[in-house]
Amino acid sequence: MTTIKIAPFDAAEYLDSEEAIAEYLSAALEEDDPALFLAALSDVAKARGMTKMAKDAGLGRESLYKALAPGAKPRYDTVLKLARAAGVKLTVEPAHA
Repeated sequence: MTTIKIAPFDAAEYLDSEEAIAEYLSAALEEDDPALFLAALSDVAKARGMTKMAKDAGLGRESLYKALAPGAKPRYDTVLKLARAAGVKLTVEPAHA
């Protein structure tokens, strides 16, 4: 019997452009799950580099880790700063019934 080895999936490895990041975060937002969106934002921060992301967002590195920790409820302005630091902006569009 052949054993198949599977490496753990790390989305951060594929988030190599602002377009990919925008698509990834948009897909996470469509799920209506704040924890999923924060996990996706955490993947983006890993892809960009936590130190760089914190600096670009005007946050301390420790504050960034706390804001993206499972169960965290970061402030709206923190989420906006992180989106800008990721090179994306959040937009609103009409919901289709």
